[in-house]
Amino acid sequence: MPDGDRVVAPLNRCADRFAERGAPVYASRDWHPAVTTHFTPYGGAWPPHCIADTEGAQFHPGLRLPPSTVVVTKGGDPSRDSYSALDGCTADRANLLEDLRCRGIDHVYVGGLATDYCVKQSVLDALKSGIRVSVLTDAIRAVEVHPGDATRALEEMERAGARLITTGDVLEPR
Repeated sequence: MPDGDRVVAPLNRCADRFAERGAPVYASRDWHPAVTTHFTPYGGAWPPHCIADTEGAQFHPGLRLPPSTVVVTKGGDPSRDSYSALDGCTADRANLLEDLRCRGIDHVYVGGLATDYCVKQSVLDALKSGIRVSVLTDAIRAVEVHPGDATRALEEMERAGARLITTGDVLEPR
């Protein structure tokens, strides 16, 4: 993904700040089976990527996640695309939405890849579930299969109720 690694530094700064404040940090990951309808060889839209238990499914080596980070795994169903982090489960097999509700979390800050797919769907699903969402616009990057996909995704998220902010708004609140 073009400039995908540029999300790492702002995400690290936010994860550090949230951990300092005692707030939970979540990190979602694709964890696809080798054979899935998500991949082009099996009728899907995407080349093979993030195959479970391979180096390609690991978080970026520069991403510094706090030890308490809750990892959310998604994309394991070979018959579904599962773009949304809300489709994922924690290590104890809890659904992400259930985990957020159990912790009393009603507002999330979202960054990562890709603006026009996983970020967008996660944001829309969270909003539909009654969770307030702030999208960290300097901590996301898009695939841009079609020119303008990123802009359209941001507009759709904002129309749905997401707040578009930067990591500076989190790190240096006014």
